[in-house]
Amino acid sequence: MSELILLFLRLGLTAFGGPAAHVALIERACVRERQWLSHDEFLALLGVSNLIPGPTSTELAMHVGRRRAGWPGLVAAGLAFIVPSAMIVGVLAAIYVAAGDLPLVRYIVLAVQPVVIVVILDALVPLSRNALRTPPAVVVAVGAIAASLAGLSEILVLMLAGLTLLVTRPSFAVAVAVIAPACVLATVRDGVVPAVTDTEVFAYFFRTGSLLFGSGYVLLPVLEGDLVHNLRWLTARQLLDAVAAGQATPGPVFTTATFVGYVLRGVPGAVAATVGMFLPAFLFAALSSVAFERLNRSTLMRRFLAGVNAAAVALIALTLFSLARATLQGPVTLAIALSAFVLIFVVRTSPMVILTGAAVCGAIWSVFVT
Repeated sequence: MSELILLFLRLGLTAFGGPAAHVALIERACVRERQWLSHDEFLALLGVSNLIPGPTSTELAMHVGRRRAGWPGLVAAGLAFIVPSAMIVGVLAAIYVAAGDLPLVRYIVLAVQPVVIVVILDALVPLSRNALRTPPAVVVAVGAIAASLAGLSEILVLMLAGLTLLVTRPSFAVAVAVIAPACVLATVRDGVVPAVTDTEVFAYFFRTGSLLFGSGYVLLPVLEGDLVHNLRWLTARQLLDAVAAGQATPGPVFTTATFVGYVLRGVPGAVAATVGMFLPAFLFAALSSVAFERLNRSTLMRRFLAGVNAAAVALIALTLFSLARATLQGPVTLAIALSAFVLIFVVRTSPMVILTGAAVCGAIWSVFVT
C-alpha cells in the first residue's frame, strides 16, 4: 500500500501533459518498471476505464490500485493522484483571482508540451505491439481513426470497435466511418457571471463527472457550452484560463473544476467542484472493477475488450498526431522535443524527471519574459 500511495503521489506531483501522457506514465511505472501488470492486463484495464464516465487516466489509476491492494488501494491510488493536482490548481486559482492573469501557465505549457509528445510515443510503441497483434485488430484501429476524424465521439468509437471484434467483422468499423456525421463547433461568446451557491457548483460538477466520457481533452467544449453559454457562470476567457491551468499542472486535467470552483466561490467552491467532479469516478471505477472481474472470464468479453483496446491505441495515436502538429512549429519546440527523445529513448531517463524539469524551465522562462 505504501509503495502504491508513493507512486501515485509522485505521479500527481509530476505527471504533466494530460490524459494520454498520464496513461503512458502509468504504463511505464506499473508495467515496465515494477511489473505489477502485464501489457495485456494493462490494456484490459485501460479499455474498461475508457468505457465508463469520468477522467480515464484517474480511473485507470484506481483500477491499478484495486488490482494491487484491493478496495483500499482503489481509494488510495485515486486520492494520491487527485489531491496534489487539485491543491496546485487551487493555488494557481487564488493567484489568478488576485492578479487577473497567469502568464506562468502559458510558458509552462509551451515548455512541457513538446516533452509530452515524446512521452506518449514512448508508451504507444509497446501498447500498439500488444493491442494490434492480429489483422482484424489493425483494421479496427484504422476504422477507429477514420470514425474519430469523421466526428464520432470517443465513447461511440470505442463501443463500435468492441462490437466489431465481437462479431469478427472488422469491415463494419470502416463502414461506420464512411457514414459518420461531422461535428459542429459552437462560437465562443462572453457571459455575465451570476450569483451561484456551493451546492449548485457541486451539483453541476457531479452531473458532469457522471456523464462525461473520454478524457480531459473533451472538457473544453462541454464546459464552454454549459458554463459560458447556458449558465453564464464564467466568461470565455476565464474558462480558457481554467482549462489551461488544468493542462499546465501535473495530475488529472479534470482539476480544471477546482479552478472554476475557486473563481466562482473561493475555497468552498473549489472543494465542492473538486469533490463533485471526482466522486463519480470512484463510484464508476468500483462498479466496473467488480463487473470486469466477473466478465473477464468470458470469451465474448475478451473479444469485445480486444476491439476497445485496438481503438484506444488508435485514438492515442491520433491525439499524438494532433498535439505534434499544433506544438512543433518552431525551432525551440523542435529542440525540446528532440532533446526529450534522446533522453527517453537513448539515455533512458525517467519521463517524470524530464517533464518536471521542463515545467521548471517554463516557469523560469515566464519570469524573464514578464
